[in-house]
Amino acid sequence: MPLKYALVHEWLTPKATGGSELVVKEILHHIDADLYALIDFESNNPESYLYQRQIGKTFLQHFPSARNGIQKYLPFLPLAIEQLDLRQYDVILSSSHAVAKGVLTTADQLHICYCHSPMRYAWDLTFDYLRSSPMGNGVAGWVTRYLLHRLRQWDVLSANRVDYFIANSHYTARRIWRCYRREAKVIYPPVNVAEFPFLPHKEDFYLTVCRLVSYKQVSLIVKAFNQLQRPLVIIGTGSEMKQIRQLANSNIQILGWQPDDVVKKYMAKAKAFVYAACEDFGIALVEAQACGTPVIAYGIGGATETVRDVRSYKDTGTGIFFKMQTQAALVEAVEKFEMYQDALDPEYMRSHAAEFSPQNFAKRYLDFLDQCHQQKPNLAG
Repeated sequence: MPLKYALVHEWLTPKATGGSELVVKEILHHIDADLYALIDFESNNPESYLYQRQIGKTFLQHFPSARNGIQKYLPFLPLAIEQLDLRQYDVILSSSHAVAKGVLTTADQLHICYCHSPMRYAWDLTFDYLRSSPMGNGVAGWVTRYLLHRLRQWDVLSANRVDYFIANSHYTARRIWRCYRREAKVIYPPVNVAEFPFLPHKEDFYLTVCRLVSYKQVSLIVKAFNQLQRPLVIIGTGSEMKQIRQLANSNIQILGWQPDDVVKKYMAKAKAFVYAACEDFGIALVEAQACGTPVIAYGIGGATETVRDVRSYKDTGTGIFFKMQTQAALVEAVEKFEMYQDALDPEYMRSHAAEFSPQNFAKRYLDFLDQCHQQKPNLAG
């Protein structure tokens, strides 16, 4: 009998279009798995590849405004994920950045988790979450802190339900070890590099594309370019939109949300792609390189695994790093970039980005699944 697979993800909504969703899509291209999630608003979306697909859901599906942000129900997420009954399956595949890895499994099942990040609300972004949330102050703040404390306990406990971890970068693998004391196989996520237009000749503007939220550090980029007086285009929307509009000088153009074809056009034409956040992987950095566009990035986290600093790789550089999230450091990095930009080869950037293609992801992921099957001799099939 063939093995029965279940694939578990956190949430499936039209706004959820990041790297974790690309992993789900790619897995489903190669594995015939039943799909489960806390909430699903994609199976009734005619524009989604999941349209009319049967997807298992939890009670959170019916909570008010769940479609626009399930994170507001954070204390309920562990309870909800544990209500999914997956006993009929031989293999559980989870794509997890919050609670998907916490599904209940039996001793006879194989559970392989592709971990995009240990739950950021509970770990790295705890204090950002408390600072930005109305529930972070006063008596409510102490209740929130207690709930986050319990969430961390559950997060560590639920890691024991996973047989094998996969991390989307070495940086994430180190965070998995720090939080859960578990080793993780590193398999970089798929990036649709072939869909991005390659342009060797660039126009005279810099670009950043991301959600306008605090940890993305877009205000830092704006301040640096105010000082530099270089043309900057910002694409994205979020809670800091108003603040960034007020901060930006006339050399900065803020386009808000834009469709994919517009984003790709700007990404291909930009002199350089600027990114100031610490990311676990950072798909946008690879997408920029696929366009032959060099990257100026904060040199921490996944960026160090996808971007090659031209000062260290003179013949194969794809960008330049700045080591501190400060205005002065970014200004210096832009000025250094302009000194080195003629040494950057757009064609090499394109070939470097191809290392993160969906085909390479699929081969590495499926090979690892085969290894895990062989180490689980009592698995049915």
